[in-house]
Amino acid sequence: MKYLVGDIGNTLTKVSLLNNNFKIIKSFNIETYKLKKFNLRYKFFKKFMYFKVNNNILFSSVVPSIYKLVKSSLKKFKVIEIKELNIRQLIKLKINNINQVGSDRIANAIGAYKNYKTSCLVVDFGTATTFDVVKKPGIYDGGVIAPGIKTSIINLNKSTALLPILNLKSISKKYGKNTKDALNAGFLWGYQGLINNIIKKITVTSKIKYKIILTGGYAYFFKKFVNNKPSIDENITIKGIIEIYKKLLK
Repeated sequence: MKYLVGDIGNTLTKVSLLNNNFKIIKSFNIETYKLKKFNLRYKFFKKFMYFKVNNNILFSSVVPSIYKLVKSSLKKFKVIEIKELNIRQLIKLKINNINQVGSDRIANAIGAYKNYKTSCLVVDFGTATTFDVVKKPGIYDGGVIAPGIKTSIINLNKSTALLPILNLKSISKKYGKNTKDALNAGFLWGYQGLINNIIKKITVTSKIKYKIILTGGYAYFFKKFVNNKPSIDENITIKGIIEIYKKLLK
């Protein structure tokens, strides 16, 4: 028996096929906007139908319209979004309203604590750059949402007449002598400062030494620029969804 879990993000959707021990066999990504088209949805999910998959398919989703389309395309299965389940059985939520926190962020917190068994700070480089705090003994304490790097690059290009789309590169220069290098310096050092400053403020305020976990598109790029010896876990969201599945659906 195989299992299927997925994460529908604003930019990217990731679906993972699991073995009977809930270990990831394969993962496939698709740009989320492509799932609006029936033929692309069918083609994407068809590859999973060759396997004997459990009737329950679990997603985290921050795009309700796409989740609805995916659910309609998988009518033979029971498709469930993680907030439809009693998440509080896995982690204590010290937040004002679960419906105002993205499912991916909750999955990140659960994945971090269940896999690392310590207080963690998850930095997710997605459409937004998010920082999520999970404390021992399994408490999700909220977090920070900052502008996403790629989102900011694209929006700056759209809002100006002459600034180009930037392909962010690792540089040693602290400022540029042309527009391209100046932009690169601004995004590189600006986000390095933003990331380290937010981590420092959370750490100092709570007086806890966190394990720093980076995930998302720019995780590998920024690892060497982040203090506190961060780890990279590109499957942390999926791991959180897996933990929810094992506890609440198996």
